[in-house]
Amino acid sequence: MPPTEVTVDNDHTAVPDTQFYQHICQELAGVVNFSGITTSLLHQPLDRAANRVVKRTLDVFISVVMIAGVLSWLTPLLALLICLSSKGPVFFLQQRNKRNGESFTCIKFRSMVVNPDADILPSRENDPRITRIGRFLRRYYIDELPQFLNVLWGDMSVVGPRPHMVSDNLRFSDEIPFYHYRHKVKPGITGLSQVLGYVGTTEGDPQKIKDRVRLDLFYWRHWSLRMDGIILLRTFRKMLGL
Repeated sequence: MPPTEVTVDNDHTAVPDTQFYQHICQELAGVVNFSGITTSLLHQPLDRAANRVVKRTLDVFISVVMIAGVLSWLTPLLALLICLSSKGPVFFLQQRNKRNGESFTCIKFRSMVVNPDADILPSRENDPRITRIGRFLRRYYIDELPQFLNVLWGDMSVVGPRPHMVSDNLRFSDEIPFYHYRHKVKPGITGLSQVLGYVGTTEGDPQKIKDRVRLDLFYWRHWSLRMDGIILLRTFRKMLGL
């Protein structure tokens, strides 16, 4: 597959090559069905056990550093602020899909008031469910920090496609070709699509989620430690507002 160029416009929002999705679809067409079992003929970097060991080693190291060096003192402080902002638990727990589509419990600092639509209605712009402290946590991605526990437990990776709600996965799987291939790798706290500007609500614009999936599939097809390093560096720069 030829390199895919990603340009950036003046507001720093990534604009992928318009032909990229067609290239991905052509490559993923190499799928055969044997007695109802779909088997991909394509081999990706993280299909190799050695690459998975290297990535897992880096995940464990980073998660231990973040849990011991940041979450250990930040959690009690945020717990007080979250409890003062609204009634409810400190952490928000939700079922998400990990590698191969299996379920796991994703952990976040609670940024919304407790509501019955949390598992079916994604956040949207100016969402009234988001608390005052929640807006701060989301702005700087602090609400995602407890997911380093998910990384340590092996359900997530530091870098990978962001895990969507189960209800969204079911819907997008019907709407977007090859969507389920993004579950060939572990979901991540940060990912390629996020550092290129694909964040926030996709409500009312189906193309936004398609663009995210394009980049998720690109990550799956072209993973390398260098790519993970670049994504991590850009993530920290975004958190610092640089």
